[in-house]
Amino acid sequence: MAYKKLAGTSAVFIDENNPNSSAQERDGLTWTATELHLQEIPDQLTRKEPMANSLSLEGLEDYDPPHHGDLRLVQCINADFVYVAPTKAWVQYN
Repeated sequence: MAYKKLAGTSAVFIDENNPNSSAQERDGLTWTATELHLQEIPDQLTRKEPMANSLSLEGLEDYDPPHHGDLRLVQCINADFVYVAPTKAWVQYN
């Protein structure tokens, strides 16, 4: 599977074939699961409160710092995102 960085974010990656996001939301470069360290996602994930949109994920550092394996639903695209600490990124989780 390949991932694209969501436009307007510094570290939110979405499945490049996600039908719930527009082409304008996906930035140009393609990232692989290996580059994003997805093999390091823990088996046990911690479900957190849903977020309205992907930009909300980036504001968490100020009031609810993410931890490796945190999982949040992004409501506007109806997809779960997991926090991957080695890359300091939120990545769509299927």
